[in-house]
Amino acid sequence: MTPHVAAPDPQAGAAVKAADRAHVFHSWSAQGLIDPLAVAGAEGSYFWDYDGNRYLDFTSGLVYTNIGYQHPKVVAAIQEQAGKLATFAPAFAVDVRSEAARLIAERTPGDLDKIFFTNGGAEAVENAVRMARLHTGRTKVLSAYRSYHGATSTAINLTGDPRRWPSDTASAGVVHFWAPFLYRSPFYSTTEAEESARALQHLEDTIAFEGPATVAAIILETVPGTAGIMTPPPGYLAGVREICDKYGIVFILDEVMAGFGRTGKWFAADHFDVVPDLMTFAKGVNSGYVPLGGVAINAEIAATFDKRAYPGGLTYSGHPLACAAAVATIQVMEDEKVVENAAHIGEAVLGPGLRELAERHPSVGDVRGMGVFWALELVKNRETREPLVPYNAAGEAAAPMAALGAAAKKNGLWPFINMNRTHAVPACNVSEAEAKEGLAALDAALSVADEYTA
Repeated sequence: MTPHVAAPDPQAGAAVKAADRAHVFHSWSAQGLIDPLAVAGAEGSYFWDYDGNRYLDFTSGLVYTNIGYQHPKVVAAIQEQAGKLATFAPAFAVDVRSEAARLIAERTPGDLDKIFFTNGGAEAVENAVRMARLHTGRTKVLSAYRSYHGATSTAINLTGDPRRWPSDTASAGVVHFWAPFLYRSPFYSTTEAEESARALQHLEDTIAFEGPATVAAIILETVPGTAGIMTPPPGYLAGVREICDKYGIVFILDEVMAGFGRTGKWFAADHFDVVPDLMTFAKGVNSGYVPLGGVAINAEIAATFDKRAYPGGLTYSGHPLACAAAVATIQVMEDEKVVENAAHIGEAVLGPGLRELAERHPSVGDVRGMGVFWALELVKNRETREPLVPYNAAGEAAAPMAALGAAAKKNGLWPFINMNRTHAVPACNVSEAEAKEGLAALDAALSVADEYTA
């Protein structure tokens, strides 16, 4: 597809903006301090506004448009399903729901063959934790500090970043621990092997002091997303699997962001040869075209509910339109080799290109990632590794990152910025030319960030 920009219509854009400001309450925002861009359209890896400005989307929406915007085959599948059966209650067997579950189960690792559908990732996490607690008869759940698991009640308490703080009840049965992150190691490690071993010892010590018989589950993002795309060191996830087996703890992998091709494999777990007991998914399962998420469940946990009712459900679980979008998306990913493309772009374009930028820009302290899932950690000083902006900076304290973002947009790139990082997370079917276009725009923007280095 060749993305086109409709004729500029600033008056229409102003009307859209006015209605938004009058009636839409935006998430994660102080309502009086935001200025949302009015979007006129999108196609492939690009979107554009009513003034005729086109942007290469290096955010994939919120890291979910894995096959880009408006893929004609998925749009057609949704339209066809709407004409056939637009909706139906979840207690019935519906062909497109069954097919979506089958296609997902075929691709999940191990025996994760039962699929519980939700409307998104947070609900998937809520239900995975509920399943783990009911299966084990235990209460506590361990999660990492550098993490994000969603904004619903349990999920936000599991989250490790500052978005948790206003909603943290300290009574949700959640215990946080430090997962490995060599660049900012909490364990004073100097090698990946040290970081893995020390992080595993820290986790096992935490379990020991909490009481192994009280811990229902450990939940980890296979590769943490918004928290910084910290690829786990070799042996870490396998070590967590061993610890869970040792103490009878359910191992949950959160693949909401990392799944469905993002890391260059169907699921990030495939890179590490690890099979969890439960796996959550959403986002890329249907490129976000219609809300859908779910939990992939292993045989042992599924058997817990063979004769015992599972106390959970959603009105729109496995919604036919969402499932039709999932079936079409998975088929597109197979036919167009989207997963293979994500791996190729990471190995041949984004990885080398981002590392080359790091060599030339003193503001870049670390480059990490895989597939089309990358982060640049920006610093004031490479030697001290002082972040370019303080942790959870806002307002004037966040000015350097705001300047970076403005420079990227001026050059036609819509960036993903969080704290002192910018992430390179384009669509999984991004072309080499588009990825290089993004790198060029990022190169120019990093020159602005360099002005804030010491």
